[in-house]
Parts: sequence; structure tokens; C-alpha cells
Amino acid sequence: MMQIGLIGLGAGATAALLFATVASGSFLSLALFYIAPLPILIAALGWSHWAGLIAAIGAGATLAALFGSMFFLVFIAGTGLPAWWLAYLAMLARPAADGSLEWYPPGRLVLWAAVFAILVVALGVLNLGTDFETYRTTLHQSLTRLIQFTDPGGRELSSENSRAPIDFLVLAIPPAGAVLTTITHVINLWLAGKIVKFSGRLRRPWPDLTLLSLPRPAAIALLVAAVLTFTGGLVGVIAGVTASSLTIAYGILGFAILHAITRGMAGRPLILGATYVSVGLLGWPVLALCLLGLADAITDIRARVAQRRGTRT
Repeated sequence: MMQIGLIGLGAGATAALLFATVASGSFLSLALFYIAPLPILIAALGWSHWAGLIAAIGAGATLAALFGSMFFLVFIAGTGLPAWWLAYLAMLARPAADGSLEWYPPGRLVLWAAVFAILVVALGVLNLGTDFETYRTTLHQSLTRLIQFTDPGGRELSSENSRAPIDFLVLAIPPAGAVLTTITHVINLWLAGKIVKFSGRLRRPWPDLTLLSLPRPAAIALLVAAVLTFTGGLVGVIAGVTASSLTIAYGILGFAILHAITRGMAGRPLILGATYVSVGLLGWPVLALCLLGLADAITDIRARVAQRRGTRT
């Protein structure tokens, strides 16, 4: 127990340091900020979820002592609690009928990552205002103070010209934040798993990620959220956050399906490479992967492809 406590405290101190670097405002500090959950995940996956919990609380307490109680709440809600819970679920197992252990499905971990992203961003939206006009005005004013609009000649643009990009950002920031938060949770969990596996401390076998699947109700939730985005107001904003987060979850599922159905193909490296590059550079091709994920949930594309290959052989 002493070792678990020390590991947790060390991981918490590291997480707090990574989280606090964002105050410097540099590009590198932003990258370090996004991997702040990593030490907590490593401690929880490699030692115990208690080590992860100690790390999360210890990091939050450190940030509170240095910067104030608000940092504790922000860290716990956005970083500490999601990291601990994802690691806790990842190490859950139950006896299967054949006597082996059935581990918590990776697809549900992806869904939990999306749920945490929705909750974190929705809380951020509500913190700015409990009605749409207050939220819009508060965020608009904050962005106006943050961004200085000038033309190539160095002259400040008029308020009419500067209002348009800020209005766009007011609408774009919540869904973009949900997408980025979901991706951050998933990548940190995957990276922590790889690190702990390499160290030999990962107790669960590494899952075949090409078999990843999402619960069917997730597709219904995505459809409902997409429809509610047209209602406008604060409901529309939070619905957009939900739809964006679930879309990226189905995009991740689409990647898994693409990896599965291209197995054995001569052009597989080219297909996968082009897909990753296009998504990384353009972003919007992930919508095609999302549609692929939704189609698989309905028609089981992977099983159909496997069956055809079996028939041919």
C-alpha cells in the first residue's frame, strides 16, 4: 500500500506540473497540458486504480495550493476524474463461461471518453451562462479581449469586420472543444496502455482494436443530438457538443473498421496512410469514417467482409 501511495503522489505531482505549464502560453506548454492525464492513467493501469485516484486528488490539491481552489475543480472535472475512471474501467474483468476473464470492452471506453468530453464542455458552456444570450455575450467579450484584429497594414479593423470571425468562434468553440477532448482522452488512454504494456505491468491482454464496437444506443443518441442542434439556443449548443463528441467516437470506430477490412490487401499501407493524413490535415474526412462506423453498426460490414474472404478461400 505504501508503494501505491508513493506512485500515486509522484504521478499526481507530474500531472499537476504538466497541467500548470499551460500558464506559460507557449505551443509546447499546450502539448504538455494535453498529456496531463497520462501520469494518472499510467499509475492506475500499472499499479492500481487507487494509485490513479491518489494521483488525481494529489494533482488537484497541488494546483489548488498554487493557483486557487478553482484550479482544483477544473482539473478534477476535466482531467483527473476522467483519467481515473477510464483506467478503472479498463482494468475491470469478469469470469467468462470458458473460465477465462472477459475484460471491459474498448469500444465502451471510447464511448466513456466521449461522454466525459460532453460533460466537461457542457459544464464550461453553462459556466459562461445559463441562457444562450448570456453565454454568447460572455464568450464574445472574452474572445474580443483575447484577439486583436488588424489588417496587413497594422490598422485595427472596425467592430463590424471583427464581429464576424468572433461570432463564428462563439459557435465553433464548443463542438471543437468536445472533439479535441474526446480525442485527447482516447489517445492518452491508448498511450498509457502501451507504456504500461511495454513495462510488463499491464495485467489485461492487449485488445484487438479492429474488433472495437460501440453500443447501439450511441447511434440513437447521435441522431437525436444532431436533430436538436437545429433547435438553437443553449439546447442547440449542448446538442452540438454531444453530436460532435459522438461523431468523433464513430470516427474512431471507422478507423477500426478500415483496419479490419483492409487486412490482406496489397494497397493497405497506402489506404491507411492516405486516410490518416487526410483526416489529420483536413479534418472533415473523419465524417466518412463516422458514416462507415454507423453503417457497420447496422449491417456488420466486418463480418460480411470476413465471410466473403472465407468463401473465396
